[in-house]
Amino acid sequence: MHDYIKERTIKIGRCIVETKHTVRTIAKEFGVSKSTVHKDLTERLPEINPDLADQVKHILEYHKSIRHLRGGEATKIKYKKSSKKREVFAASKS
Repeated sequence: MHDYIKERTIKIGRCIVETKHTVRTIAKEFGVSKSTVHKDLTERLPEINPDLADQVKHILEYHKSIRHLRGGEATKIKYKKSSKKREVFAASKS
């Protein structure tokens, strides 16, 4: 494994432990794909730093346990925004 991959993996692991951000957010911050972040955290990190990998594993499990709630909330916000736009558009027409 290349050194830059090891360094990125450790940085991503520390970042997720410190911030508790989602894989998607971390991927945007580091400029890599969600798949890369997931592979770094689940496959590479346990080989490099098992203690950090254990902490990350708990965070990922928590995110997985609440993802159905996050998805529902995102949809709710999306439709609230679109209904407000329709109200404004309808008011401007009359």
